[in-house]
Amino acid sequence: MTFSIVAWDSQAGMTGVAVATKHLAVGALVPHARAGVGAIATQAQTNPLLGIWGLELLERRQATESPFSDASAEVVLEWLLENDCDRDQRQVHLVDHHGHTAAWTGRDCVGWAGHRTFDNLSVAGNMLVGPGVLEAMAAAFHGSAGAGLSDRLLLALEAGDAAGGDKRGRQSAALYVMHNTPYPHLDLRVDHHPDPIVMLRTLYTEAHQDYYQSFRQSMPSQLATPQRDEAVWLPKAV
Repeated sequence: MTFSIVAWDSQAGMTGVAVATKHLAVGALVPHARAGVGAIATQAQTNPLLGIWGLELLERRQATESPFSDASAEVVLEWLLENDCDRDQRQVHLVDHHGHTAAWTGRDCVGWAGHRTFDNLSVAGNMLVGPGVLEAMAAAFHGSAGAGLSDRLLLALEAGDAAGGDKRGRQSAALYVMHNTPYPHLDLRVDHHPDPIVMLRTLYTEAHQDYYQSFRQSMPSQLATPQRDEAVWLPKAV
C-alpha cells in the first residue's frame, strides 16, 4: 500500500527516505535514517522495529567492518528477516553508508509489489498500479544528479505518483533526510490530505525560505559539554 525510495549521497554524506501511501501518517512508522549510517523503509505489513533494529545493526557493523566485509545492507537485511515469522508479508529496503542496497518483498505482499535496487538507491512498493511506478522513481532520481538529495528524493516521489502510485489512491507522504547531526536535516510530513505529495512539495518550498534556513543554520551540530560541576549540574533526586 506504499511506494518509497531510500538513498545515500556519498558526496554530501547525506541519507534519507521519501514515501507515500493511501494510509494515515506514513511518516510516523515507515521511514528510518541515521546520519553516517544509512536509511531504511519498512512497509506492507509494516514493522517499525525493522527500521529501529536495522539502523542499530548497520551502525554496529560499520564500527567493526573491514575493507573485505560483505555489503552491510545485505547482511543486515538477512539478520532482520531471519527471525521474523511474518517476513512473507513484509517489504523492507535499505541503503548503508557505502551506498550498498538490499531489499525484500515478501511473497504475500499485495500486488503489484516489488523492488529495484541500484548503487546508492533502492525503490520499492506494494499495492501499486504496476512496476512502472518504481521505474519512474528510479529514472527521476538518476536524471536529477545535479540536485541535492532532498530534492532528488521528492522528485522521485512525484514521478512515482505521476506514474500511478498506490492503486487505492492518496492520503499521506513524508520526506526524511539526515546529514551530519543526530537530528534530521529535513523532516516533512503530510499525515492526511487528498493530494499529499503536492502538499509535501509546498512544505519543501517553505522549508527553503530564508527565515527557516537561517533558523536551521543557527542550530548546534553537537551538544556542548557542561562546564559546571557535575554535582551541581545534574538534577537532584526527589
